[in-house]
Amino acid sequence: MSDNIIQNAFQAFAGNDPDRIVAVLTEDAEWLSPPGNATAVALETTNHMVGAQAIARFFAEDFPRLFARDVTISFHGSHTDGERVTVEATMTATLANGNHYSNDYCFVFELRNGLIHRVREYVDTARGHGMVFGPTGRPLVEKAR
Repeated sequence: MSDNIIQNAFQAFAGNDPDRIVAVLTEDAEWLSPPGNATAVALETTNHMVGAQAIARFFAEDFPRLFARDVTISFHGSHTDGERVTVEATMTATLANGNHYSNDYCFVFELRNGLIHRVREYVDTARGHGMVFGPTGRPLVEKAR
């Protein structure tokens, strides 16, 4: 059952539909990613999103500005321990500037009443910075206006 919750969540995130994303999260859900990660820096967003609405807004509006197309998540394995699900995956995408992105992730999902309450995201931040910022060190995405 927990694996189905996570599969449904990834489908919701990929669909960029805020209502569908909110539906898989507790109202007070949190998403924690490494401080200074390339996505948060390039998009000028936080690495600690709090609330289902904030997380949905990120996936529906911000995420597609950097990861423009061909976003694919390849799952390598998962482990469920009660209300906690750990997932190993690789995300690939085409960035807004046309460059290729590929990075490995580990997500730890904490569930509450069949919904995602907290996500801790682990990723190779140095590799992410190299792909998102390139050798110039400048973001490869337009800032929000």
